[in-house]
Amino acid sequence: MTTPRRGPGRPRRTDQHTTPEMIIETAAGLFARRGFDAVGMREIATACGVDVATVHHHVGTKAALYEGCFARVFAAESGVLTGAVAAAREGLTAGPDTAMTALHELVDVFVDFLEDHPETTGLWLRRWLEPDRHAELDERYSAPLYRAVERVLSDADAAGVLSEPQPHLAVRSLVWSVHAHVVGLLSGADSARRRREFRVFAHRWLDRMYAPGPSGAH
Repeated sequence: MTTPRRGPGRPRRTDQHTTPEMIIETAAGLFARRGFDAVGMREIATACGVDVATVHHHVGTKAALYEGCFARVFAAESGVLTGAVAAAREGLTAGPDTAMTALHELVDVFVDFLEDHPETTGLWLRRWLEPDRHAELDERYSAPLYRAVERVLSDADAAGVLSEPQPHLAVRSLVWSVHAHVVGLLSGADSARRRREFRVFAHRWLDRMYAPGPSGAH
């Protein structure tokens, strides 16, 4: 009995356990380290242990796969930040001290996420090195999170809890600082110390910017 020939683009029977999620996870690591142009679909297929037809079958074109990588990290980041943003918003109604505690916790959640998922930093830094390419990814997969935190700062300003006339600059400045911290961790040199020191810095930055008192906003 002859084995039926598989049609073009259909996965081999030996590839039946390959999933789009596994391909996207593998591709995200490659794109994060080397960027869009330097990574080919054949290399991704080899890293996954499948052929190129299988990769195309599961995820489509290289551009679609690239976007899928950003969608994946955005979903993970949104999952952890949504609750922290909601808690920070609730803290606004309980006075400056509670609001500051909530802001500290929000920053901690963000730092924890990027420390645990450094491919997120790699993907975004590679994207931003070519600001005119794939610019639509920013609006889909980073701007919604930026705006959610900006609204927290704007509402806190309006409530008189803190003073922040330019929340978009504050959020982006902190985001870039955390990404730079993650890049530093990738060197592998005394990462535990670097993590501790950055957390102290981030908290001190928040206190100097917003905490009530002579050195704060009020």
